Amino acid sequence: MTDAQKTAADTTLRAAGESPPDPRPAPVPLLEPREGIPPVTATEEALAEVVAAFAAGTGPVAVDAERASGYRYGQRAYLVQLRREGAGSALIDPVGCPDLSALGEAIGDAEWVLHAATQDLPCLRDIGMVPSRLFDTELAGRLAGFARVGLGAMVENVLGFALEKGHSAVDWSTRPLPEPWLRYAALDVELLVDLRDALEEELEQQGKLEWARQEFAAIAAAPPPPPRKDPWRRTSGMHKVRRRRQMAVVRELWTARDEVAQRRDVSPGKVLSDSAIVEAALSLPPNSHALAGLPGFGHRMGRRQLEQWQAAVDRARALSESELPQPGQPLNGPPPPRSWADKDPVAAARLSAARAAVTALAEQLNLPQENLITPDTVRRLCWEPPAAPTEESVAAVLAGHGARRWQIEQVAPLLAEALRADPDAG
Repeated sequence: MTDAQKTAADTTLRAAGESPPDPRPAPVPLLEPREGIPPVTATEEALAEVVAAFAAGTGPVAVDAERASGYRYGQRAYLVQLRREGAGSALIDPVGCPDLSALGEAIGDAEWVLHAATQDLPCLRDIGMVPSRLFDTELAGRLAGFARVGLGAMVENVLGFALEKGHSAVDWSTRPLPEPWLRYAALDVELLVDLRDALEEELEQQGKLEWARQEFAAIAAAPPPPPRKDPWRRTSGMHKVRRRRQMAVVRELWTARDEVAQRRDVSPGKVLSDSAIVEAALSLPPNSHALAGLPGFGHRMGRRQLEQWQAAVDRARALSESELPQPGQPLNGPPPPRSWADKDPVAAARLSAARAAVTALAEQLNLPQENLITPDTVRRLCWEPPAAPTEESVAAVLAGHGARRWQIEQVAPLLAEALRADPDAG
C-alpha cells in the first residue's frame, strides 16, 4: 500500500453538512509525484512504450487533459496525463503525438477515472481516446453531497492531501512546458484512483452507488453535442442589442473575428473583445475613423485591422430587411418561467408545486437539485404534462427527456402528485 493509500484509508470521509473533527488535521501538502515527474512523451517510439506499459497495467486508469482555453482557438488537448497500477504515470504531448487511438484501445476496456469528465471527453475524443466506462469523481462528489467538488477540495476533504493548484489557467500550448507545470499536471492524476475508491465506498454507504453508475454510463454513452446554432448570439452583452440591424453587426463582427482567430490559432477574445463587438453594434459607426473612437478599438489597433472590422460593420449596414437576423432564437421548449404566470397561470402553479417537491427531496437526499432531475426536464413536463398525470405517464415523459432510471424512481411519484394538485386548493 502506498503512502497516499494509507492516508486515504486512515482519513475519515466527511460529507457535506457534517462537522469536521475538532481539531481538524491539517492537510498534507502533496509536492512530488511518487516516482518523480515522468518524461513528456512526444514521439511515436516513446508513445509505443507507454501504450505497452498501460496495456500491461491493472485496474482503473486515471485520465486528465490540459487545454489552452483563453489562449488558443478551440478546445484541443495540449497535454494528457494518465496513471495506472503497474504502469505508473505518463505525460503525453498531443502536439507531437496527435493520434492516441492506440492508447485509447489499450486501456479502453478499463474503467477511466476523470474529474469533471464532460469537460475533458471532447478533446480526448478528438485525439482518439474514448472510454467504454468511466468514474467521474466530481459527479460522485455531487451525488455524495459534498459542498465543494473541485479536485483540490475533494482530495483535501476525502484523502487529507493538499494539491498545488497554481497552474490551472496557464497557456498549456507553451513549448517546452516548464517543470513546475509538469509537476502540477502529474499530481492531478496522482491520487485520482485513491479518490475514486474512497468515493465509491461513501456512495455505497449512502445507498447511491447504483445512481452514480447510471450517471457514469450515460456520460460514456452520450454522443458528441451537435454544433451550436447561431453561436454569435452568445456574445457577452448581447442583451443590450435590441434592433435587428445591430444584431446583424454582431453577427458580422463575430464571424469575421472567428475566422481571424481560427487562422491565427488564438482565442477569439484576444482578437477582439465581446464588449467591443457590442459597442460597434450599438453605435453603427459610418467609417473606420468613428470606429476607432469606440472602446475596444483604441489607438493600438492598426489601420488595416480597423478597416477589416469596419468592413464587417458595412456588410451589416448594407443588408436588406429580409436578410437581418430575427430577434431571439426560436424556442425549443417552453418559454422562460418568468412569463408563465401571464401566459398560463395553471402551468405556473404546476411548476411551483413541482419545484417545491424537487427541492424538498433533494435536501432530504443531500444532493443538488439539478443532479436529482434537471430543471429543464421539470419545466418541459410542467408546460406540457400528460393528459392523465399518473406516475407511469410522468415516468414515460421523464425517460423521453433523458432522465436516468434512478431519477425517475425518485421523482416520478412526487411530480405526478404536483401535476394533479389543484392550484386553487388551500
